Amino acid sequence: MTKHRLLIATSLCACLVALPLFAAIAMQGDESQAADLGLIGGVIQLVNRNYVHPIGSDELTKDVLKGMLNRLDPHSDYMDEGEFKQSQADMAGRFGGLGIQISEQDGLPKVISPIDGTPAARAGIEPGDQILLIDHVSARGMPLSKVVAVLRGNPGSSVTLTLLRGKQEPLEVTLTREIINVESVKWKLEPDGVGYVRISQFGEDTSSGFKSALEKLQRESSGKLKGLLVDLRNDPGGLLTAAIDVAGDLLDGGTVVSIRGRDASENHSFAAPGHGDMLAGVPVVVLINGASASASEIVAGALQDRHRATVMGTQSFGKGSVQTVIPLKGHGAVRLTTALYYTPSGRSIQDEGIAPDVVAEAPKDQQIAGGAVLRESSLTGALANPGSLNGSPAQAQTGQAKPISSPPIKAELIGKPDDAQLKLALAYLDHSNQSNGQAR
Repeated sequence: MTKHRLLIATSLCACLVALPLFAAIAMQGDESQAADLGLIGGVIQLVNRNYVHPIGSDELTKDVLKGMLNRLDPHSDYMDEGEFKQSQADMAGRFGGLGIQISEQDGLPKVISPIDGTPAARAGIEPGDQILLIDHVSARGMPLSKVVAVLRGNPGSSVTLTLLRGKQEPLEVTLTREIINVESVKWKLEPDGVGYVRISQFGEDTSSGFKSALEKLQRESSGKLKGLLVDLRNDPGGLLTAAIDVAGDLLDGGTVVSIRGRDASENHSFAAPGHGDMLAGVPVVVLINGASASASEIVAGALQDRHRATVMGTQSFGKGSVQTVIPLKGHGAVRLTTALYYTPSGRSIQDEGIAPDVVAEAPKDQQIAGGAVLRESSLTGALANPGSLNGSPAQAQTGQAKPISSPPIKAELIGKPDDAQLKLALAYLDHSNQSNGQAR
Protein backbone atom coordinates (compact mmCIF):
# COMPACT_ATOMS: atom_id res chain seq x y z
CA MET A 1 0.00 0.00 0.00
CA THR A 2 3.01 2.31 0.26
CA LYS A 3 2.99 2.93 -3.49
CA HIS A 4 -0.40 4.58 -3.52
CA ARG A 5 -2.16 7.14 -1.45
CA LEU A 6 -5.20 5.67 0.26
CA LEU A 7 -8.49 7.47 0.50
CA ILE A 8 -11.85 6.57 1.91
CA ALA A 9 -14.32 9.15 0.66
CA THR A 10 -15.93 10.48 -2.49
CA SER A 11 -13.40 13.33 -2.64
CA LEU A 12 -9.98 11.97 -3.51
CA CYS A 13 -6.43 13.21 -4.07
CA ALA A 14 -3.13 12.43 -5.73
CA CYS A 15 -1.21 9.20 -5.58
CA LEU A 16 2.54 8.52 -5.77
CA VAL A 17 2.95 6.56 -9.00
CA ALA A 18 2.14 7.11 -12.65
CA LEU A 19 1.46 4.52 -15.33
CA PRO A 20 1.05 4.98 -19.10
CA LEU A 21 -2.54 4.28 -20.14
CA PHE A 22 -3.14 0.56 -20.70
CA ALA A 23 0.58 -0.20 -20.19
CA ALA A 24 0.11 -2.19 -17.00
CA ILE A 25 -2.78 -4.09 -18.58
CA ALA A 26 -0.86 -4.87 -21.72
CA MET A 27 2.21 -6.09 -19.85
CA GLN A 28 0.16 -8.55 -17.81
CA GLY A 29 -2.31 -9.50 -20.54
CA ASP A 30 -2.81 -12.94 -22.00
CA GLU A 31 -4.38 -13.80 -25.34
CA SER A 32 -7.97 -13.41 -24.10
CA GLN A 33 -7.18 -9.99 -22.65
CA ALA A 34 -5.56 -8.95 -25.89
CA ALA A 35 -8.69 -10.07 -27.76
CA ASP A 36 -10.87 -8.07 -25.35
CA LEU A 37 -8.78 -4.96 -25.88
CA GLY A 38 -8.96 -5.51 -29.62
CA LEU A 39 -12.75 -5.76 -29.43
CA ILE A 40 -12.98 -2.53 -27.43
CA GLY A 41 -10.68 -0.74 -29.86
CA GLY A 42 -12.64 -2.05 -32.83
CA VAL A 43 -15.98 -0.85 -31.47
CA ILE A 44 -14.52 2.57 -30.66
CA GLN A 45 -13.26 2.78 -34.24
CA LEU A 46 -16.66 1.67 -35.57
CA VAL A 47 -18.54 4.33 -33.61
CA ASN A 48 -15.95 6.94 -34.47
CA ARG A 49 -16.38 6.31 -38.19
CA ASN A 50 -20.10 5.58 -38.51
CA TYR A 51 -22.10 7.22 -35.72
CA VAL A 52 -24.61 9.82 -36.91
CA HIS A 53 -22.69 12.62 -35.17
CA PRO A 54 -18.89 12.95 -34.96
CA ILE A 55 -17.46 11.70 -31.65
CA GLY A 56 -13.75 11.75 -30.87
CA SER A 57 -12.04 8.51 -29.93
CA ASP A 58 -10.71 10.18 -26.76
CA GLU A 59 -14.26 10.85 -25.56
CA LEU A 60 -15.27 7.28 -26.33
CA THR A 61 -12.24 5.90 -24.51
CA LYS A 62 -13.10 7.97 -21.44
CA ASP A 63 -16.66 6.62 -21.50
CA VAL A 64 -15.39 3.03 -21.82
CA LEU A 65 -13.13 3.47 -18.79
CA LYS A 66 -15.87 5.09 -16.73
CA GLY A 67 -18.38 2.40 -17.64
CA MET A 68 -15.95 -0.36 -16.75
CA LEU A 69 -15.05 1.08 -13.35
CA ASN A 70 -18.46 2.46 -12.35
CA ARG A 71 -20.04 -0.98 -12.58
CA LEU A 72 -17.62 -2.42 -9.99
CA ASP A 73 -18.93 -0.57 -6.93
CA PRO A 74 -20.17 2.92 -6.02
CA HIS A 75 -16.69 4.32 -5.37
CA SER A 76 -14.48 3.10 -8.23
CA ASP A 77 -14.18 5.53 -11.14
CA TYR A 78 -12.02 6.93 -13.91
CA MET A 79 -11.08 10.60 -13.69
CA ASP A 80 -9.85 12.58 -16.67
CA GLU A 81 -7.15 15.22 -16.14
CA GLY A 82 -9.62 17.94 -15.13
CA GLU A 83 -11.47 15.71 -12.68
CA PHE A 84 -8.19 14.49 -11.20
CA LYS A 85 -7.08 18.07 -10.53
CA GLN A 86 -10.45 18.79 -8.93
CA SER A 87 -10.04 15.81 -6.60
CA GLN A 88 -6.61 17.07 -5.54
CA ALA A 89 -8.09 20.48 -4.77
CA ASP A 90 -10.81 18.81 -2.69
CA MET A 91 -8.30 17.15 -0.40
CA ALA A 92 -6.28 20.35 -0.12
CA GLY A 93 -9.46 21.92 1.27
CA ARG A 94 -9.64 24.74 -1.31
CA PHE A 95 -11.76 24.68 -4.44
CA GLY A 96 -14.44 26.62 -6.29
CA GLY A 97 -18.01 25.41 -5.98
CA LEU A 98 -20.92 24.90 -3.60
CA GLY A 99 -19.47 22.72 -0.81
CA ILE A 100 -21.58 19.61 -1.22
CA GLN A 101 -20.70 15.91 -0.90
CA ILE A 102 -22.76 13.71 -3.21
CA SER A 103 -23.30 10.10 -4.18
CA GLU A 104 -25.78 8.38 -6.51
CA GLN A 105 -29.01 6.54 -5.81
CA ASP A 106 -31.67 5.35 -8.25
CA GLY A 107 -30.08 7.29 -11.09
CA LEU A 108 -30.06 10.65 -9.28
CA PRO A 109 -27.29 12.50 -7.43
CA LYS A 110 -28.02 12.43 -3.70
CA VAL A 111 -26.52 14.59 -0.97
CA ILE A 112 -24.41 12.83 1.64
CA SER A 113 -23.68 16.08 3.44
CA PRO A 114 -23.16 19.80 2.85
CA ILE A 115 -19.82 21.07 4.17
CA ASP A 116 -20.05 23.46 7.12
CA GLY A 117 -19.92 27.16 6.26
CA THR A 118 -20.35 26.75 2.49
CA PRO A 119 -23.06 27.99 0.08
CA ALA A 120 -24.75 24.57 0.20
CA ALA A 121 -24.95 24.58 4.00
CA ARG A 122 -26.15 28.21 4.16
CA ALA A 123 -28.85 27.48 1.57
CA GLY A 124 -30.26 24.74 3.79
CA ILE A 125 -29.36 21.79 1.57
CA GLU A 126 -29.68 18.64 3.67
CA PRO A 127 -28.33 15.07 3.70
CA GLY A 128 -30.68 12.89 1.70
CA ASP A 129 -31.74 15.60 -0.77
CA GLN A 130 -31.84 14.29 -4.34
CA ILE A 131 -30.80 16.62 -7.17
CA LEU A 132 -33.48 16.41 -9.85
CA LEU A 133 -32.44 19.33 -12.07
CA ILE A 134 -29.30 21.48 -12.44
CA ASP A 135 -30.08 24.81 -14.08
CA HIS A 136 -33.37 23.24 -15.24
CA VAL A 137 -31.56 20.34 -16.99
CA SER A 138 -32.26 16.80 -15.75
CA ALA A 139 -29.54 15.22 -13.61
CA ARG A 140 -31.02 11.72 -13.96
CA GLY A 141 -28.42 9.27 -15.26
CA MET A 142 -25.70 11.94 -15.28
CA PRO A 143 -22.31 10.51 -14.13
CA LEU A 144 -21.25 11.88 -10.77
CA SER A 145 -18.05 13.27 -12.24
CA LYS A 146 -20.13 15.32 -14.69
CA VAL A 147 -22.46 16.45 -11.90
CA VAL A 148 -19.44 17.72 -9.96
CA ALA A 149 -18.08 19.49 -13.05
CA VAL A 150 -21.44 21.19 -13.71
CA LEU A 151 -21.89 22.28 -10.10
CA ARG A 152 -18.48 23.89 -10.03
CA GLY A 153 -17.72 27.14 -11.81
CA ASN A 154 -16.34 30.63 -11.45
CA PRO A 155 -16.79 32.22 -8.01
CA GLY A 156 -19.69 34.65 -8.12
CA SER A 157 -21.64 32.70 -10.74
CA SER A 158 -24.96 31.10 -9.84
CA VAL A 159 -26.51 27.67 -10.26
CA THR A 160 -30.09 26.63 -9.64
CA LEU A 161 -30.83 23.20 -8.17
CA THR A 162 -34.21 21.52 -8.09
CA LEU A 163 -34.25 19.15 -5.14
CA LEU A 164 -36.43 16.25 -4.07
CA ARG A 165 -36.78 16.07 -0.30
CA GLY A 166 -38.77 13.09 0.88
CA LYS A 167 -42.42 13.35 -0.18
CA GLN A 168 -42.39 17.14 -0.41
CA GLU A 169 -42.94 19.05 -3.63
CA PRO A 170 -39.70 19.73 -5.58
CA LEU A 171 -37.72 22.56 -4.01
CA GLU A 172 -35.80 25.06 -6.14
CA VAL A 173 -32.69 26.68 -4.65
CA THR A 174 -30.31 29.14 -6.31
CA LEU A 175 -26.76 29.21 -4.96
CA THR A 176 -23.79 31.45 -5.68
CA ARG A 177 -20.51 29.65 -6.22
CA GLU A 178 -17.50 30.72 -4.20
CA ILE A 179 -14.00 29.59 -3.36
CA ILE A 180 -14.44 26.88 -0.76
CA ASN A 181 -11.84 27.08 1.98
CA VAL A 182 -12.71 24.17 4.21
CA GLU A 183 -11.74 24.67 7.84
CA SER A 184 -12.20 21.07 8.82
CA VAL A 185 -11.68 21.46 12.59
CA LYS A 186 -13.53 23.84 14.88
CA TRP A 187 -13.42 23.86 18.67
CA LYS A 188 -14.75 25.59 21.77
CA LEU A 189 -14.63 25.14 25.53
CA GLU A 190 -18.09 24.57 26.95
CA PRO A 191 -19.00 26.45 30.17
CA ASP A 192 -18.85 23.23 32.21
CA GLY A 193 -15.20 22.67 31.28
CA VAL A 194 -15.80 20.12 28.50
CA GLY A 195 -13.98 20.56 25.23
CA TYR A 196 -15.99 20.41 21.99
CA VAL A 197 -14.25 19.61 18.68
CA ARG A 198 -16.19 19.46 15.42
CA ILE A 199 -14.55 17.72 12.41
CA SER A 200 -16.49 18.42 9.20
CA GLN A 201 -14.25 16.30 6.92
CA PHE A 202 -10.83 14.61 6.99
CA GLY A 203 -8.56 16.68 4.75
CA GLU A 204 -4.91 17.61 4.63
CA ASP A 205 -5.28 20.15 7.45
CA THR A 206 -7.26 17.95 9.82
CA SER A 207 -4.36 16.25 11.63
CA SER A 208 -2.67 19.52 12.60
CA GLY A 209 -6.02 21.20 13.28
CA PHE A 210 -7.17 18.51 15.70
CA LYS A 211 -3.87 18.47 17.58
CA SER A 212 -3.93 22.25 17.82
CA ALA A 213 -7.52 22.19 19.10
CA LEU A 214 -6.62 19.77 21.91
CA GLU A 215 -3.63 21.91 22.90
CA LYS A 216 -5.75 25.07 23.00
CA LEU A 217 -8.48 23.37 25.00
CA GLN A 218 -5.91 22.25 27.54
CA ARG A 219 -4.53 25.79 27.85
CA GLU A 220 -7.95 27.44 28.04
CA SER A 221 -9.06 25.00 30.75
CA SER A 222 -5.77 25.49 32.64
CA GLY A 223 -5.04 21.80 32.23
CA LYS A 224 -8.30 20.79 33.93
CA LEU A 225 -10.38 19.62 30.98
CA LYS A 226 -13.34 17.62 32.33
CA GLY A 227 -14.13 15.81 29.10
CA LEU A 228 -13.87 15.89 25.32
CA LEU A 229 -16.72 15.70 22.81
CA VAL A 230 -15.64 14.84 19.26
CA ASP A 231 -18.47 15.64 16.84
CA LEU A 232 -18.33 13.58 13.62
CA ARG A 233 -21.97 14.00 12.61
CA ASN A 234 -22.45 14.71 8.89
CA ASP A 235 -18.71 14.13 8.31
CA PRO A 236 -18.41 12.26 4.97
CA GLY A 237 -14.80 11.16 5.51
CA GLY A 238 -11.60 11.87 3.58
CA LEU A 239 -7.98 10.88 4.03
CA LEU A 240 -7.10 7.65 5.81
CA THR A 241 -3.91 9.23 7.17
CA ALA A 242 -5.91 12.03 8.80
CA ALA A 243 -8.24 9.51 10.49
CA ILE A 244 -5.26 7.55 11.85
CA ASP A 245 -3.66 10.73 13.20
CA VAL A 246 -6.84 11.93 14.90
CA ALA A 247 -7.46 8.57 16.60
CA GLY A 248 -3.76 8.39 17.48
CA ASP A 249 -3.99 11.66 19.42
CA LEU A 250 -6.29 9.89 21.89
CA LEU A 251 -4.58 6.49 22.07
CA ASP A 252 -1.33 5.16 23.52
CA GLY A 253 -0.08 2.72 20.90
CA GLY A 254 -1.99 -0.24 19.55
CA THR A 255 -3.97 -0.72 16.36
CA VAL A 256 -6.14 2.05 14.94
CA VAL A 257 -7.27 0.28 11.77
CA SER A 258 -6.17 -2.56 9.53
CA ILE A 259 -6.59 -3.05 5.80
CA ARG A 260 -7.24 -6.32 4.00
CA GLY A 261 -7.12 -6.54 0.22
CA ARG A 262 -7.11 -9.18 -2.49
CA ASP A 263 -3.36 -9.68 -2.26
CA ALA A 264 -2.12 -10.68 1.21
CA SER A 265 1.07 -8.69 0.63
CA GLU A 266 -1.08 -5.54 0.60
CA ASN A 267 -2.53 -6.18 4.08
CA HIS A 268 -1.44 -3.67 6.63
CA SER A 269 -2.19 -2.48 10.16
CA PHE A 270 -1.84 1.13 11.26
CA ALA A 271 -0.94 1.88 14.87
CA ALA A 272 -1.13 4.90 17.17
CA PRO A 273 2.09 6.40 18.60
CA GLY A 274 3.35 4.70 21.74
CA HIS A 275 2.49 7.68 23.95
CA GLY A 276 0.08 9.46 21.67
CA ASP A 277 -2.85 10.18 24.03
CA MET A 278 -2.85 13.95 24.53
CA LEU A 279 -5.68 13.81 27.07
CA ALA A 280 -4.84 10.76 29.18
CA GLY A 281 -7.55 10.13 31.76
CA VAL A 282 -10.02 12.62 30.22
CA PRO A 283 -13.35 10.96 29.30
CA VAL A 284 -14.26 11.16 25.61
CA VAL A 285 -17.57 10.97 23.75
CA VAL A 286 -17.78 10.65 19.96
CA LEU A 287 -21.00 11.76 18.26
CA ILE A 288 -22.01 10.06 14.97
CA ASN A 289 -25.08 9.77 12.75
CA GLY A 290 -26.17 8.29 9.43
CA ALA A 291 -24.14 10.85 7.50
CA SER A 292 -20.87 9.97 9.32
CA ALA A 293 -18.87 7.97 6.79
CA SER A 294 -15.53 6.28 6.08
CA ALA A 295 -12.80 8.21 7.95
CA SER A 296 -15.36 9.19 10.60
CA GLU A 297 -16.20 5.52 11.07
CA ILE A 298 -12.53 4.59 11.38
CA VAL A 299 -12.08 7.07 14.24
CA ALA A 300 -15.33 6.11 15.98
CA GLY A 301 -14.65 2.38 15.56
CA ALA A 302 -11.07 2.63 16.82
CA LEU A 303 -11.95 4.63 19.93
CA GLN A 304 -14.93 2.35 20.61
CA ASP A 305 -12.99 -0.91 20.26
CA ARG A 306 -10.09 0.41 22.35
CA HIS A 307 -12.54 1.54 25.07
CA ARG A 308 -11.16 5.06 24.85
CA ALA A 309 -14.48 6.73 24.03
CA THR A 310 -18.21 6.23 24.33
CA VAL A 311 -19.83 6.45 20.91
CA MET A 312 -23.20 8.19 20.96
CA GLY A 313 -25.80 9.02 18.30
CA THR A 314 -27.24 6.78 15.60
CA GLN A 315 -25.95 4.15 13.18
CA SER A 316 -23.24 5.49 10.86
CA PHE A 317 -23.17 5.37 7.03
CA GLY A 318 -21.31 2.06 6.59
CA LYS A 319 -18.53 2.81 4.09
CA GLY A 320 -15.73 0.43 4.96
CA SER A 321 -13.85 0.29 1.67
CA VAL A 322 -10.51 1.83 0.71
CA GLN A 323 -9.87 3.54 -2.61
CA THR A 324 -6.43 3.82 -4.17
CA VAL A 325 -5.86 6.62 -6.68
CA ILE A 326 -3.49 5.59 -9.48
CA PRO A 327 -2.47 8.38 -11.88
CA LEU A 328 -2.20 7.49 -15.56
CA LYS A 329 0.46 9.80 -16.94
CA GLY A 330 -1.20 12.36 -19.15
CA HIS A 331 -4.60 10.65 -18.89
CA GLY A 332 -5.97 11.48 -15.43
CA ALA A 333 -6.27 8.71 -12.85
CA VAL A 334 -8.08 5.55 -11.84
CA ARG A 335 -9.82 5.47 -8.47
CA LEU A 336 -10.08 1.80 -7.57
CA THR A 337 -11.50 0.02 -4.53
CA THR A 338 -8.57 -2.12 -3.42
CA ALA A 339 -9.32 -3.16 0.16
CA LEU A 340 -11.66 -3.15 3.13
CA TYR A 341 -10.75 -1.71 6.49
CA TYR A 342 -11.28 -3.32 9.89
CA THR A 343 -11.50 -1.85 13.37
CA PRO A 344 -9.01 -2.97 16.08
CA SER A 345 -11.23 -5.88 17.15
CA GLY A 346 -11.40 -7.11 13.54
CA ARG A 347 -14.84 -5.74 12.59
CA SER A 348 -15.58 -4.77 9.02
CA ILE A 349 -18.16 -2.01 9.04
CA GLN A 350 -18.70 -2.13 5.27
CA ASP A 351 -22.43 -2.04 4.55
CA GLU A 352 -23.14 -2.09 8.32
CA GLY A 353 -21.76 1.03 9.98
CA ILE A 354 -20.81 1.70 13.58
CA ALA A 355 -23.47 0.94 16.17
CA PRO A 356 -23.32 3.55 18.95
CA ASP A 357 -22.80 2.49 22.56
CA VAL A 358 -25.53 4.93 23.55
CA VAL A 359 -28.33 5.56 21.05
CA ALA A 360 -29.22 9.25 21.02
CA GLU A 361 -31.62 10.31 18.28
CA ALA A 362 -32.31 13.91 17.39
CA PRO A 363 -35.82 15.00 18.40
CA LYS A 364 -38.37 14.86 15.59
CA ASP A 365 -38.51 18.65 15.28
CA GLN A 366 -34.72 18.76 14.83
CA GLN A 367 -34.47 15.90 12.34
CA ILE A 368 -34.05 16.40 8.62
CA ALA A 369 -37.46 16.07 7.03
CA GLY A 370 -38.18 13.36 4.48
CA GLY A 371 -37.07 10.12 6.09
CA ALA A 372 -33.79 8.31 6.68
CA VAL A 373 -30.57 9.51 5.10
CA LEU A 374 -28.77 7.69 2.30
CA ARG A 375 -26.65 4.75 3.50
CA GLU A 376 -23.93 2.65 1.89
CA SER A 377 -26.19 -0.41 1.84
CA SER A 378 -28.65 1.42 -0.42
CA LEU A 379 -26.07 2.34 -3.07
CA THR A 380 -26.16 0.39 -6.32
CA GLY A 381 -23.37 -2.20 -6.36
CA ALA A 382 -22.34 -1.70 -2.73
CA LEU A 383 -20.01 -4.42 -1.48
CA ALA A 384 -21.44 -6.83 1.09
CA ASN A 385 -20.05 -7.03 4.61
CA PRO A 386 -17.57 -9.95 4.73
CA GLY A 387 -17.87 -10.50 8.49
CA SER A 388 -15.11 -9.95 11.01
CA LEU A 389 -11.56 -11.22 10.73
CA ASN A 390 -12.30 -13.88 13.35
CA GLY A 391 -15.42 -15.04 11.52
CA SER A 392 -18.00 -13.47 13.84
CA PRO A 393 -20.83 -11.27 12.52
CA ALA A 394 -19.85 -7.61 12.42
CA GLN A 395 -22.18 -6.29 15.13
CA ALA A 396 -21.56 -9.22 17.49
CA GLN A 397 -18.18 -7.74 18.36
CA THR A 398 -19.77 -4.95 20.40
CA GLY A 399 -22.61 -6.97 21.88
CA GLN A 400 -24.99 -4.32 20.54
CA ALA A 401 -28.20 -4.91 18.62
CA LYS A 402 -28.12 -2.95 15.40
CA PRO A 403 -30.19 0.17 16.05
CA ILE A 404 -32.63 1.46 13.49
CA SER A 405 -31.26 4.39 11.52
CA SER A 406 -33.12 7.66 11.86
CA PRO A 407 -32.84 10.99 10.04
CA PRO A 408 -29.90 13.05 11.32
CA ILE A 409 -30.13 16.43 12.97
CA LYS A 410 -30.46 19.49 10.74
CA ALA A 411 -27.00 20.66 9.73
CA GLU A 412 -27.56 24.24 10.86
CA LEU A 413 -28.21 23.07 14.44
CA ILE A 414 -24.95 21.13 14.86
CA GLY A 415 -22.93 22.57 17.72
CA LYS A 416 -25.49 25.28 18.45
CA PRO A 417 -27.14 25.88 21.88
CA ASP A 418 -30.35 24.12 20.79
CA ASP A 419 -28.52 20.99 19.57
CA ALA A 420 -30.33 18.26 21.54
CA GLN A 421 -27.81 15.50 20.81
CA LEU A 422 -25.00 17.77 21.96
CA LYS A 423 -26.87 18.43 25.21
CA LEU A 424 -27.30 14.67 25.76
CA ALA A 425 -23.59 14.07 25.18
CA LEU A 426 -22.60 16.86 27.58
CA ALA A 427 -24.98 15.47 30.20
CA TYR A 428 -23.43 12.01 29.72
CA LEU A 429 -19.93 13.39 30.28
CA ASP A 430 -21.10 15.30 33.35
CA HIS A 431 -22.66 12.13 34.78
CA SER A 432 -19.44 10.19 34.05
CA ASN A 433 -17.39 12.80 35.89
CA GLN A 434 -19.71 12.68 38.90
CA SER A 435 -19.58 8.87 38.97
CA ASN A 436 -15.80 8.88 38.78
CA GLY A 437 -15.66 11.45 41.56
CA GLN A 438 -17.83 9.29 43.83
CA ALA A 439 -15.72 6.24 43.05
CA ARG A 440 -12.60 8.00 44.19
